Amino acid sequence: MSKFDRQERILNLIKYNNISTQTDLTERLIKSGYNVTQATVSRDLQELRIVKGVGEDGVYKYELPKEDVRVNTSRHEAVLRQCLVSVDYAMNTVVLKTMTGAAQAVAYALDMYVIEDVLGTIAGDDTIMMVVRTENTARNVCTDLKRFLV
Repeated sequence: MSKFDRQERILNLIKYNNISTQTDLTERLIKSGYNVTQATVSRDLQELRIVKGVGEDGVYKYELPKEDVRVNTSRHEAVLRQCLVSVDYAMNTVVLKTMTGAAQAVAYALDMYVIEDVLGTIAGDDTIMMVVRTENTARNVCTDLKRFLV
């Protein structure tokens, strides 16, 4: 099952159930056949822009975002697929090459991805420098982003 499928399931679980903790959401996903950890659920909640709010009964629960994040996510992925030319890293710095003039759009799409341990991104005309906490993180980010290369 893909990340998109899992996030779709999260949206449905939150829409039709009163879920107030990541533990509860993780358990429901596991019962639905998804092999997830609490850390994965936490990242999904961030990416989906899901927040806690007070329900009609006065109890805190997760609420769906005001806008459809899935549409924006697919748009961001389209920008990455169309404009990203290469991805590499040196130590804790990831360097991305884009089509000429596309670095700002790609950097924005990357910022919307909420990649853990990214300290910041700087975009020029066709190059983006992303500073992450560790070399291992840089390697993982490169591996993940290479799927967008044609």
